[in-house]
Amino acid sequence: MKLYDGGKAPNPRRVRIFLAEKGLEVPLEPVDMSALGHKSELISSRNPLQRLPVLELDDGTIISESVAICRYFEELHPEPALMGVNALDKANVEMWQRRMEFNLLLLVANVFRHAHPAMAEWEVPQIKEFSDSNKPKVLATLAWMNDELKDKEFIAGERFTIADITAMIAVDFLKPARLEVPEEHTHVLDWHKRMKARPSANA
Repeated sequence: MKLYDGGKAPNPRRVRIFLAEKGLEVPLEPVDMSALGHKSELISSRNPLQRLPVLELDDGTIISESVAICRYFEELHPEPALMGVNALDKANVEMWQRRMEFNLLLLVANVFRHAHPAMAEWEVPQIKEFSDSNKPKVLATLAWMNDELKDKEFIAGERFTIADITAMIAVDFLKPARLEVPEEHTHVLDWHKRMKARPSANA
């Protein structure tokens, strides 16, 4: 088994943090995304979408998409539960995971990919107007998150879950996207500080 890893990119980080929370070690095969290593034949032959991470099992089976990889390890190692413990909890965690992925991480990525000069060869065509149109949506999500977190320690309720991982990655990604959490959103800032204090945040 090996995990083709993309370093500091958001989705590879999601999987590494998930594994760290599980206490699992999986052999990593570093891929230099800055040199467009994700577009190499090595990765393209395993994931035609040319995206990382990619998990290759011992029998050659390939699993791509970060949440799918996390689901695989959750099923093999259910404790600590990062994707829910029963039907209702699993549905709730999935709801919040998708909210954080589609209403925050994706929007921040749109801002970054369509405006940052380093992404000009990746995002073709790079449309600055699209980047600009996503900025107020990011801020609206952060305002909503702040209200949600006023009575909760974690994104999906009482326990740390994959939803917290996705949300933390998204908030971390604000900096390269040249955005920031408004200082009045104290609940988001306090939550983020707690998440960054976890050892897994450095995975």
